[in-house]
Amino acid sequence: MREPRKPDSKDVMRDCPLNVLAAPHIRMLRDRKAATPGAANNRLKYLSAMFGWAVEDGRLRSNLVRDVRRLRYASKGFGTWTVADVRRFEARHPVGTKAFLALALLLYLGVRRGDAVRLGPKMLSETTDGDGSITRQITFVVRKTRYRRQTETVKPILPVLWSVIQATPCGRDTFVETEYRKPFTAAGFGGWFRVRCDEAGLPECTAHGLRKAGATLAAENGATDRQLMALYDWTAEKQANVYTAAANRKRLAAEAARLIAQSVNTAEAQSKNVPAPPNCPTTEKSQNDNGLEKSWQEWRDSNPQPPVLETGALAIELHS
Repeated sequence: MREPRKPDSKDVMRDCPLNVLAAPHIRMLRDRKAATPGAANNRLKYLSAMFGWAVEDGRLRSNLVRDVRRLRYASKGFGTWTVADVRRFEARHPVGTKAFLALALLLYLGVRRGDAVRLGPKMLSETTDGDGSITRQITFVVRKTRYRRQTETVKPILPVLWSVIQATPCGRDTFVETEYRKPFTAAGFGGWFRVRCDEAGLPECTAHGLRKAGATLAAENGATDRQLMALYDWTAEKQANVYTAAANRKRLAAEAARLIAQSVNTAEAQSKNVPAPPNCPTTEKSQNDNGLEKSWQEWRDSNPQPPVLETGALAIELHS
């Protein structure tokens, strides 16, 4: 709200009286970020939250942002890690390093970075099964939705993740700590992990991209919408459907391509196995000196014709 009301104006938006403020002002603030549509829509989201409070407090009659549309744009979002990317990261930051522990927490638990920095040994619990095996899980309240619901989420600690935790020096309160042995902030962790990715030669990879990679791998291996919702703490099926639908399209496309190849191969095999048609005898039509076919000549010779009396241009056949 410290932006000028007009170019080269000394008046800033925060000094605009509420009785003058209108939707065109909000649209102007949006369009100033039109070069980055995501940032423009975020600006609308923040303004909407502020005006929503103003309406509830009686300072405004309506939320002005509702009259301004969000910008539509195409985006792939954060880059999705591949298995090769994970291997490359591990080659630079092997098991036992804080960087690989951070990657393992993000990948195998499907948590956001705001939750990854809060996870610690005190949240772990374990149970002994009937066969003597130990099952470990971690329980916490999701940070992003903590103001709307305090429901705890329980996630399994897979053996591969447990081996990484055991091989890595961890903090007392959180698994991943700063160099000053303090918990990371979400933003600080994102910046630190960004540097670790750059060191591994992965400039397009981010912490959030690991969450997408895990959801993609799970969906491609048959995970259902409900399973993804449970692991990634989504409340709407449409969020999980993004990954399951993409996995189904990929699988169906592969099956359709195989059907095409199968049809082509079958047609080629059939064409090779069909016997060639028998050769038909040909009859050569030779002609005599009169231009008549030989077969007709032979027939005429064997069938003598009656005498013909020619009278002028008229030929009359005499039959005995």
